[in-house]
Amino acid sequence: MKISFAALVPHSPLLIPEIAKDNYRLISKTTAAYEKLAEELTTINPETIIVITPHAKNTSKHFSFNSNPELSTDFSELGFLANGRKFKNDLILLQLFKEKLRPEFPLQFLSSEKLDYASSIPLQILANNLSSPKIIQLSYSSGNLEDHILFGKALGTILKDYPKKIAIIASGDLSHRLKKNSPAGYSPKGARFDNKLIEYLNSEEPIENILKIDENLIKNASECGLKSVVLALGILSGAENTISAQGLAYQTELGIGYLTMRLI
Repeated sequence: MKISFAALVPHSPLLIPEIAKDNYRLISKTTAAYEKLAEELTTINPETIIVITPHAKNTSKHFSFNSNPELSTDFSELGFLANGRKFKNDLILLQLFKEKLRPEFPLQFLSSEKLDYASSIPLQILANNLSSPKIIQLSYSSGNLEDHILFGKALGTILKDYPKKIAIIASGDLSHRLKKNSPAGYSPKGARFDNKLIEYLNSEEPIENILKIDENLIKNASECGLKSVVLALGILSGAENTISAQGLAYQTELGIGYLTMRLI
């Protein structure tokens, strides 16, 4: 069936109250947008959530899936050691991907119970009121944007015929170079990249337009969300969903572009 839910979300540690402490309200618009998406996801009640992460341990040409039977949110990278929430992996769907996508696409199946923080933060918030969704963690490759569109479309074609209700969470932050105090330092190309991506996501042909973004602009933006959202758009296209982006929040106060956006 078609995808039931798809969104691009940031993964700021300040979204987790126990980590942010007194700084929790610094990105209140993003927090409110997350709360809206969490309500929608609870109403939809998907059986499987595919979370696309930029921070799993993969820098290769392979598209990587986490094949561990159990997955748990983990914030130890951020210095927070409380026990995370546990989920079951959708091993049936993983096996289907393995059978249908090889050898056309380079796949890698890694195994780790602990999810990276870019997967853990959105799942901790968005799946908070869901009883037992299964999770698939997908990490993008070092390939170009066209590779990610093609791979996403192949995934979407499989999901279109899959009988379970599927949600897509694309985790990623935009430019880390928006202000003098930004983590990667300031560059005027940071805001230029963010504005261009937001413009293209809202256009009638988001995939075609995003593929036109200048590679030098992408490189100088120091972002970690472009391939996540491109993969998600490819999946939606392959599953024959109509892409209709709606921005819920965009914050830059901390020097990083935090964009929260519905994709369908």
